[in-house]
Amino acid sequence: MGPYILRRLLGTIPTLLVIITLAFVVMRLAPGGPFDDEQLLPPEIMANLQTAYGLDQPVHVQYARYLRGLLHGDLGPSFRYKDYRVTELIAQGLPVTATIGIAALLVSVLLGVPCGVIAAARRNGALDHALMSAALVGLAVPGFVVAPLLALVFGIRLGWLPVGGWEAGDWRFAVLPVVTLALPFVAYIARLTRGSMLEVLESPFIRTARAKGLSPARILRVHALPPALMPVLSYLGPAAAAALTGSLVVEQVFGLPGVGRYFVQGAINRDYTLVMGMVIFYAALLLALNLLVDLLYGCLDPRIRHGQ
Repeated sequence: MGPYILRRLLGTIPTLLVIITLAFVVMRLAPGGPFDDEQLLPPEIMANLQTAYGLDQPVHVQYARYLRGLLHGDLGPSFRYKDYRVTELIAQGLPVTATIGIAALLVSVLLGVPCGVIAAARRNGALDHALMSAALVGLAVPGFVVAPLLALVFGIRLGWLPVGGWEAGDWRFAVLPVVTLALPFVAYIARLTRGSMLEVLESPFIRTARAKGLSPARILRVHALPPALMPVLSYLGPAAAAALTGSLVVEQVFGLPGVGRYFVQGAINRDYTLVMGMVIFYAALLLALNLLVDLLYGCLDPRIRHGQ
């Protein structure tokens, strides 16, 4: 298992380096700069700002200096949020983003897997069609449409839940954002579980279990569900990252003080270091979660870690 883990770890380093390089180059190629909207700055003050942030140096020198900072865990200072490092801004918004993303992912698994199993067990029945139709709607309707609808119905009309803001420790502020973020993942996991379960139910070992007289419930729970969850496990890596990155829209709609607002504001303000930090953060998160899924796959299937 050790060599397999080492191979996977070494494989993520070049990928992350390529992402950092591309993000750095694209940010420098984009028109405008972080101080272009300043009103009537004298040339000497603009030159001082450029010098203070190292923007007067050649691009390759800026890139090398940025990489040296990354090796020490420093994402640089924000150009627009004075006296703040990018790591500090991420640390401020990460608890809210992580809470919403993890809760949405848990809801997705707890609802999506049972719905997929029930739909497979009732194949081509009324319940199967109803669940898959609901899943299709969940995939088709985007979050920026669902969020205002939920806020209008449950926040404004019924008055059950707050429609914006955040108070730590009050679960009511998380309900609407979590539901909005979880709906497409519930739908996708349900459809993925159903398809995988139907394939497993046609396997020879399931026919053997039926021939032994095992109950349908035991066959589903003990023999069919574990192998049927393998595709779901593969999906959970990118889904977890998508739940965190997908909260960008949800955070904007519900006014949450998460990481997403810094990403959006950084892009609007051309805050190079802030946008770079967010890109690196999300890229590292995605690679780490995919690596975790690969390691879990290696634990569940020895053929994978032995390269077969």
